[in-house]
Amino acid sequence: MQSQVSKTSRRTKGLALSAMFACLALIFSYVEAVIPFNIGIPGVKLGLANLVIIIALYEMNFRYALVINVIRILISGLLFSGIFGALYSLAGGLLSLVVMWALKKTGIFSMVGVSMAGGVAHNMGQLLVAAAIVSNLRMFLYFPILMFSGLITGILIGIAAHIINQKVPKSLFR
Repeated sequence: MQSQVSKTSRRTKGLALSAMFACLALIFSYVEAVIPFNIGIPGVKLGLANLVIIIALYEMNFRYALVINVIRILISGLLFSGIFGALYSLAGGLLSLVVMWALKKTGIFSMVGVSMAGGVAHNMGQLLVAAAIVSNLRMFLYFPILMFSGLITGILIGIAAHIINQKVPKSLFR
């Protein structure tokens, strides 16, 4: 009986934490929608919501990070960017999460390296969807710019996530 209560308690805590993280990621998405971080380059964003996703990936697990990411993308897409914005974000977010999970699993890369790869993968996912929608491979001429921006924003978000992750009590996740 004790293990059943413990298991239910862990699930409830995971659900509550996931909801809190999804809300926090949605708030970060809103901040980026209100105060856009694009230095004159279309499609370039800092990716503040990815702070939450990286921490969820490291402190919870892939499944929780996936659910948090999908919920955030769908809700922010409906609220801020429309159906096509949600489609681009979903493609980028899913590819990014899978790449970050795979690299994290190797144990070779730091949180900053994982985030950096995630930033590049996110831009690649969005570019793949854009090329498919407009049926034009010339869209990939834009990839070097998106790769560079993904590297820079991935590094910045990775550093911030690492600092935050060190400050957050680990008991929150246990």
